[in-house]
Amino acid sequence: MAPTPGVTGDKSVLDEVTPFIEAPLLSQEQHESYLQPTISTDSGSVFEHCVRALNRSLGVGAHGLPLMGAGDWNDGMNRVGYLGKGESIWLGWFLYATLSAFAPLAETRQERARAAPWRSHAAALQRSLERDGWDGNWYRRGYFDDGTPLGSSASDECRIDSIAQSWSVICGAADPARAARGMAAVQDQLIRREARLALLFTPPFDRTPLDPGYIKGYPPGIRENGGQYTHAAAWSVIAFATLGDGDKAAGLFSLINPINHSSTRTSVHRYKVEPYIAAADVYSESPHIGRGGWTWYTGSAGWMYRAGIESILGLRVQGAFLLLAPCIPKHWPRFEIVFQYASARYEIAVENPHGVSRGIIHAEFDGQALSEDPIRVPLQDDGTSHRIRAVLG
Repeated sequence: MAPTPGVTGDKSVLDEVTPFIEAPLLSQEQHESYLQPTISTDSGSVFEHCVRALNRSLGVGAHGLPLMGAGDWNDGMNRVGYLGKGESIWLGWFLYATLSAFAPLAETRQERARAAPWRSHAAALQRSLERDGWDGNWYRRGYFDDGTPLGSSASDECRIDSIAQSWSVICGAADPARAARGMAAVQDQLIRREARLALLFTPPFDRTPLDPGYIKGYPPGIRENGGQYTHAAAWSVIAFATLGDGDKAAGLFSLINPINHSSTRTSVHRYKVEPYIAAADVYSESPHIGRGGWTWYTGSAGWMYRAGIESILGLRVQGAFLLLAPCIPKHWPRFEIVFQYASARYEIAVENPHGVSRGIIHAEFDGQALSEDPIRVPLQDDGTSHRIRAVLG
């Protein structure tokens, strides 16, 4: 997924000035601290806040990969790199995407001296990820402080982790053949259709002598410890769509859609939580297979929305333009979207007469032919209705 401008296109937010926060530095023996930070007298633009955060993230370990510290996205893995040497392969993909998206913003602000090292670091990350991240059939998750691989076929537990595969695709940095192979491993090893689960990783941590952190304190199959973490499952939907596999993307979206856990009386009693809100996690081990975990406390809903609207239906707003690039199941004959923009109404019809997942062979905007794929239509606050028609093939 190439870096793209934000939804609003309004870069002035980067010039807003806001204070920093302050807290005591951690001592040599401390790895984390729970406290109320204070508001600093030092302020900076939002851009400057971003610069400091990005520059703070550039440290690497022995493999040239980002340091794991006391946890990355998966904060339960808080002892993988607590001695300051452990590395995160997932964070490498994520940081590559962030640096690649932010460098152009810096350049538009004539901040080339800051953008140049970010681009250089992203390129170095890409080389390191391919050299030391690939495990043979999928990408590893990281390395412990002592250099032991995490998320490897050689691992007794947590052999494969979904987010390292999904973000290898989403960031656009991975070797295409390897990225596709990693997602095939996700499909084969982490998607359990009979149980309607998309696991974060497998097997769960249980008896390994390695200490990944407090994640091992959860029973196997609960929360991040090898259950379905819906946040990560939505990333897999986006990755499959990015690869052009609309069947897998929509199939996985259906599998994690909470309403589908209430299709029968049996499934309702198994799921136990509200079927109208995305659960952060769903348990994967007996006797709790298929039971929903935390609800009303999750970022999963936002990512599911983006996966469905942006990645499958292909509708994106970028600044003053509407983009349309669907990736749908081959058996869908058509779909329609009504999109309201300010006072204007956009009626979108996508036809699929040839039974494909993506690729627009003909498009019209208010009867005028469009030649771009993805479709790119200027948005107008004109109080009228507009029609977009696209034919896949």
